[in-house]
Amino acid sequence: MSGLLKASINPHGAAILVCVGNKPMNIALWLPIGIVALALIGVVLIYNRLVRARALVREGWSGISVQLRRRADLVPNLVNTVAGYADHERGLLDEVTARRSEATQAANPGDAARADSALGGVLGRLMVVAEAYPALKADANFRQLQDELSEIESELQGARRYYNATVRDLNTRIASFPDLLVARPLGFREEAFFEDNDPAIATAPTVHFDRKS
Repeated sequence: MSGLLKASINPHGAAILVCVGNKPMNIALWLPIGIVALALIGVVLIYNRLVRARALVREGWSGISVQLRRRADLVPNLVNTVAGYADHERGLLDEVTARRSEATQAANPGDAARADSALGGVLGRLMVVAEAYPALKADANFRQLQDELSEIESELQGARRYYNATVRDLNTRIASFPDLLVARPLGFREEAFFEDNDPAIATAPTVHFDRKS
């Protein structure tokens, strides 16, 4: 039997053994244990939230990478097709090739965003130049490449929006209480947005081309 035994005398003179329990001691023992357990549960829940947010960022970046690779793979074909009709635009064609190379070598979202903007800018200029070559505009291969580029650009816009939304969510969690108490000690860091910082590039012509019969 837990507790202490205490003898007492009732009014009739009989001895009675009373058990004095140790409840105050139990509360003092279990209260800090309960607090620690709740704190650990909170840490686990926050950690799992952060892991999920980071996984969504990586998923979003994967979607952007797929579209950037698709567009980069089209560029050599596009350059060769345009060169067949407008080889004296060699300076612009070389610039497209150089920007494509930079885009494929980008190692992080910030570099990739700048390289993507530069490549999109020269591709827009190339499409404007192509307006002066009716035979090029009528070329079946060129028209197919144009359609594919337009499709990729549309999907890339959606992938950018999704990625930036996941980055915003992760960065907000890392900077907010109580998540910030767990995030930095466990190695979570803010991610970079995929955005254009150069206004001249951001306003470059889009890859679009009106067909004329």
